[in-house]
Amino acid sequence: MITIKRYSPELKSQWDSFVRESRNATFLFLRDYMDYHSDRFLDSSWIAYKGEKIAAMLPANVSKDGVLHSHQGLTYGGWILPQRHIDGADVLEIFNAAIARWKEESYVALDYKPLPYIYASRPSQEDEYALFRLGATRVECNLSTAIPLFRECAYNKLRRRALSKAASLQFTIKEFEYAAPLMKMVCECLHDRHNTSPVHTAEEMQLLKERFPREIRFWILEMEGVPHAAVCVYDTGIVAHAQYIATTPYGREQNLLTPLFHHLISKEYSDRSYFDFGTSNEAHGTILNEGLLRQKASYGATGIAYNRYNIAIL
Repeated sequence: MITIKRYSPELKSQWDSFVRESRNATFLFLRDYMDYHSDRFLDSSWIAYKGEKIAAMLPANVSKDGVLHSHQGLTYGGWILPQRHIDGADVLEIFNAAIARWKEESYVALDYKPLPYIYASRPSQEDEYALFRLGATRVECNLSTAIPLFRECAYNKLRRRALSKAASLQFTIKEFEYAAPLMKMVCECLHDRHNTSPVHTAEEMQLLKERFPREIRFWILEMEGVPHAAVCVYDTGIVAHAQYIATTPYGREQNLLTPLFHHLISKEYSDRSYFDFGTSNEAHGTILNEGLLRQKASYGATGIAYNRYNIAIL
């Protein structure tokens, strides 16, 4: 018997404990991460019980149009599952029980972003099978690129040449505890190149860094004390994900991201399973930035799909 109950703050310790022990969750699903932007997203997370035990949890919020999202403030989401003893039939039953419950809440649809498979500690795509069975529509597909760090990295000729050129330059790579220098470069880079702004403010990134000092780290390459390339890395323990990447015009001219990424890939995160450079899309996946994609692929990275599905409820 599956029962579905809404998450409430007094369940925080149970929620976080289940996240830490699950096979397909990252620190983004811990309440201290999810709740930092609770002023922007109305939380509507759910817990599925099989008997008295938690069987699965769904980080989610609800928007004013009655759509349940998993979760608009996160890159990915989906049902969080235990290490074992919840199978595909269980997940299908969980979905069916949840949809029945959500109809009582008058939700009109579920907007669902499953966890990309490289982030799970064990195979965990039961939810995508259930989505197929329930007639879900794939409404978005973004393409990320990642390096399997358990295999030898294979930089292409252009990247090897840039790395060789960088060897003659005088630079230092430092870890910063403060978000401001990195986010200043990110803001300038995004404004100049894409006329956009980052999702997070410097203040938000600093708050998250203080809450997750081991998982969120800021790396900056300097020349004569001036920052020219920077990367914010989200470390899940399995995947090191480049959350933000930025350069100055001089940094781009000198290809200074190359030695910075090489340092991160070959030293700081070499014992992780993957280094994920992130997606290279705009307009919900319908536009592919081929230049950006090929820069990432030049490190030997290959494609990971970040999918999004929709199920009508009412």
